[in-house]
Amino acid sequence: MPERCLFKSLLLWCALALMPASALAAGKCERLVATGNPEYPPYLWRDPQNPQQLIGANADLLKHLAKELGVVVDVIYTGPWSRAQDEVRTGRVDLLAGAFLTLPRLENMDYVHPAFFFTPSVVWVRKGEAFPYGSWIDLQGHTGDTLVGNSFGQQFDAFAKQNLKLEGVSSLTQAFQKLLLGRTDYVLYERYPGLALAETLGMDDDLEVLDPPISSEGLYLTLSHNSACNEPWLRGQLARKMTEMVAAGLPEQFLQSNLELWKAQQMQPDPVGDVTQ
Repeated sequence: MPERCLFKSLLLWCALALMPASALAAGKCERLVATGNPEYPPYLWRDPQNPQQLIGANADLLKHLAKELGVVVDVIYTGPWSRAQDEVRTGRVDLLAGAFLTLPRLENMDYVHPAFFFTPSVVWVRKGEAFPYGSWIDLQGHTGDTLVGNSFGQQFDAFAKQNLKLEGVSSLTQAFQKLLLGRTDYVLYERYPGLALAETLGMDDDLEVLDPPISSEGLYLTLSHNSACNEPWLRGQLARKMTEMVAAGLPEQFLQSNLELWKAQQMQPDPVGDVTQ
């Protein structure tokens, strides 16, 4: 009967209309995979109990975000920072759990606004061997190191490409070791993750930071253009929930709890070993 079919269609339409948006989206993409920089405490680092997973403030924030959306997210270790970015560019991994905004990344990833942290990047030198420094131009004539694929904001990246001699290594551990051996004059890296790793390696008494920072950039969640889960609904909901979380101060809460977790873990033997492998 046409009337009966019409009635059933109306019932189905009403049921779908009343269904939460998260339930509809979860049916399309129930699981997301994220990765990031594994040498980035307290933001991200490898879980000593499960080295194939990343933990930290960024991971906690992302998992809270996914829970709000009714999906599951795994934050996995995919190798050094450069490889992690490649995994997201290709779409083998859906999300980067923390990246600065750069033009090259915009070609491959959608950024979720707003930024959830702002982190200062600084110049690290051997203690007692600081050179006169007050601005970017003072880095000229010196050899520096940073991680392959790392960025310090679009303006500094453009300046560095034209004016600085920067070498690239796969891990911060390697960069600090080269610095202490006198093979480079400075290392560029974020202040707090750099300090955390220097303390862990027992290098904090041998290194110092030059002020002012070279930049203070926002950390964003990014979604690969090639992710099968990259849909308008997901992008919109991620932005809405991220805005709510930042306004509520949740990122800072996750940061403080993970600072304590990182410190506590340093008192224990590390079953992971060298996280740069």
